Amino acid sequence: MAAAAAGCAAVVVVILLAAASAVSAAGGGAAGDGFITWDDLSIPVAAPRVVPEGAMGGGVKARARHDLETIVVAQDGTGHSRTVQGAVDMVPAGNRRRVKILVRPGVYREKVTVPITKPFVSLIGMGTGRTVITWNARASDIDKSGHQVGTFYSASVAIEADYFCASHITFENSAPPAPPGAVGQQAVALRLSGDKTMLYRCRILGTQDTLFDNIGRHYLYNCDIQGSIDFIFGNARSLYQGCTLHAVATSYGAIAASQRSSPKEDSGFSFVGCKLTGSGTLYLGRAWGRFARVVYSTTTATSAASSCPRAGATGVTGQEQRRCCSGSTAARAQGRARGSGCLGPGRSPTRRRGRSSAGASSTASSGSGCRSIILRPFLGRSFVDGEQWHKL
Repeated sequence: MAAAAAGCAAVVVVILLAAASAVSAAGGGAAGDGFITWDDLSIPVAAPRVVPEGAMGGGVKARARHDLETIVVAQDGTGHSRTVQGAVDMVPAGNRRRVKILVRPGVYREKVTVPITKPFVSLIGMGTGRTVITWNARASDIDKSGHQVGTFYSASVAIEADYFCASHITFENSAPPAPPGAVGQQAVALRLSGDKTMLYRCRILGTQDTLFDNIGRHYLYNCDIQGSIDFIFGNARSLYQGCTLHAVATSYGAIAASQRSSPKEDSGFSFVGCKLTGSGTLYLGRAWGRFARVVYSTTTATSAASSCPRAGATGVTGQEQRRCCSGSTAARAQGRARGSGCLGPGRSPTRRRGRSSAGASSTASSGSGCRSIILRPFLGRSFVDGEQWHKL
């Protein structure tokens, strides 16, 4: 923040790269009453009794695929499956009820996909330090057909189904860190492409393009996300509440890259009560789309990451700047942030102009006008239409 000597300084920073509306997306159907509850994110203390994989006959396995409400994954064979993907495969296509997959401690080195045909799946670990799903694919890797897999398919874990939940588990892409500007080094740990997704106390670890927050409405609560360059990116509408964003940038990096390309798109990222930590010069966001939308409120930065908010302290831009912060030093300093480059007039961190101090930006974005007109729609679960699919 303004003084690196301070242990932790609070900021209220808003990055609005263009005017935005808050039109609710149409919701889909659901099993039961269609709401995610805390029960969907936990397993009873008494672990479900399971039949070892090798002792199950064909008929028992067939019934398990259709009858189980809790599927246990254990590498030692004491569960229903030794792999996470094997457990997902046991969920019937067209599933209409909540199925919990309990992943016992271990490092599961595999790629996992929850397809669109299997909604209402909960992936529950036994602690982020004990249950880890990891793979090491990069966008430049070559698939069986001889083509590069690309960023989309580099994900260690891909969630394409609606009403997905995860808790107490780590998603990781362990590919080596890429230097800034490297080509084909995107390495996604988790891709979220379904609607109405909730993550609670999860870790998402990687470097470049760690979390592909692709499409849909998502709520991440008390999660840890690590990366260096654009480590949260996509065109989803997501609320990050109480999360820790940890930078492992060696020189410079960026947290969020919103792909919102039209004012009619109701997408964007809202970070509420989060904490920024880590290393390197970190920009709060990049305007991947022409109307990118990223909001930071009541966010803090530790002294170790004091460069984070200072480097990306862009205040309020565009129409909101004129409406709420006209006349303030910070607002006047910023100008517009448009195009697909970094925040501010330039297309890269080295070309940024008109950078204000963190203190000036905080003052500009924390006035009563800004709070009431800009921040209010982004501060709660209503930003992701949570009242339609949460009972928490």
